[in-house]
Amino acid sequence: MPEVMISRSKSDDRLIFYVPKKDLEEIVESLEFDTPDKWGGKVVLGDGQEFYLEPIAPPKLPITLRAKRAGGGD
Repeated sequence: MPEVMISRSKSDDRLIFYVPKKDLEEIVESLEFDTPDKWGGKVVLGDGQEFYLEPIAPPKLPITLRAKRAGGGD
C-alpha cells in the first residue's frame, strides 16, 4: 500500500494524486465519493491507473494517505 499525497491544483482547482516512491503525479479524473460527509473510494487517474482510498470525512488538502491499487496490488 503506497503512501500518496493528494492536493488541489492552484491553476484549475482539480485534484492532484502524487506517489513519491514512483515519482508519479497525475490528475484525478474521478473520485467515487466526494460529498459533504464522505470522501474517497475508487480513484481513477488521468493515465488510467486506479487506486482505492478508504472513505473518510472530507479532508483539508493537502493530505497524505495510504492507497491500494485497484485489483489488490501494491
